[in-house]
Amino acid sequence: MALAIFLFTYVFIAGARLPFLRLDRPGGALLGAILMVVTGVVSPAEVFNHSADPSRHAVDLDTLVLLLGMMLLAAYLSQAAFFRTAGAWAVRLAHTPRLLLIAVGCISAVLSAFLVNDTVCLMLTPLVLVVIDDARLPPLPYLLAICMASNAGSVATFTGNPQNMLIQGASGLPYAQFAAYMALPALLSTAVVIAGLLFLFRHDLSHQRFEPHPPPPPVDRPLMALTLLTLAGVVTAFFIGLPMSWSALAGAAVVMSFARRPPREALERVDFVLLLFFASLFVVVYGVNKAGWAEDIRALFAPLMSGPPWRETLGFAGLTLVASNLFSNVPFVMLARAWVPTLHEPVLGWHVLALGSTLAGNLTLVGSVANLIVFEAARGKADISFLGYLRVGLPITLISFVLGLAVLLAEHALF
Repeated sequence: MALAIFLFTYVFIAGARLPFLRLDRPGGALLGAILMVVTGVVSPAEVFNHSADPSRHAVDLDTLVLLLGMMLLAAYLSQAAFFRTAGAWAVRLAHTPRLLLIAVGCISAVLSAFLVNDTVCLMLTPLVLVVIDDARLPPLPYLLAICMASNAGSVATFTGNPQNMLIQGASGLPYAQFAAYMALPALLSTAVVIAGLLFLFRHDLSHQRFEPHPPPPPVDRPLMALTLLTLAGVVTAFFIGLPMSWSALAGAAVVMSFARRPPREALERVDFVLLLFFASLFVVVYGVNKAGWAEDIRALFAPLMSGPPWRETLGFAGLTLVASNLFSNVPFVMLARAWVPTLHEPVLGWHVLALGSTLAGNLTLVGSVANLIVFEAARGKADISFLGYLRVGLPITLISFVLGLAVLLAEHALF
């Protein structure tokens, strides 16, 4: 029953539709969680973490609290016009289409290294659309730069994307150690994204100068200073090993207390649908694990990871890249985090899982929520087909993944 419910839920997670049910990803995940409880696979006590045994807690509250805290901080940065200021700064720096693409990619990657990449894409896309419309530039390469560089940059830290947050909760690795290993793969992946887009769209991006004149955004300087200072304190707390979830939420509470704005404005910007989606997925995947199907799925792929440690690592890396597109990266990470401790080198396994599941988002249009956010926001202005995206995503993803994996293996061999 648990496997049937999981497969039923996966239909909606994969973006498919059933003729008799008009459900999207969050709705499908919620229905799957309800079915897990109604059929008795998961008990209500396990859903609400009321069990005395922590191993029988279905919902990872630490991940949800961390995601909520980072979303609130990003919401206050948006209210202070931080993202609009970053966009205006990029335009001032870039006077040619190629330099603008580089600037957009770099800003998206850097911001996504510390803030949730989905939120960064949501904030940056409308701003970039205004700029390229004013400069009469083709929108497609710049939109791809936002989402693909966002995915690549978010590899760097636990707070870069939701799947990394899941890995942090399961692995217990220190924030600083994770960032030390993942920073260089993230940097190389971002460079590959930008270089790949410049090459693939070389005929669309001229060297001719342009002079767009976007109006300067009205900036709430006190709020921006308060939020940036608080965010720096939160990141410092991450690096010194304080609990990440409550550090982020405490930082959001500090800004909320001294922002001199109604908290409702920031709270309305939080994607509570995404939080519900995650909570529902936790229940569905917990039910699969409880029924023993996660181990059966692992046994199915065991031949790919058999042999010496290097072969195990390469097999797990390839599986992560492919399965993150088949199952979607967040559900796959929820499944695979139970497998990593059994690997010969678990720490390397966590790093490979983070790298593969995140860069897999650049492979296909539906591989990452960030991709969908960008192209939904640009609907009617820049449409791209599944195959059209794949022609760009396939070479960029493979090159960045191979380089990133090589760096990780070298880092672990040296340190």
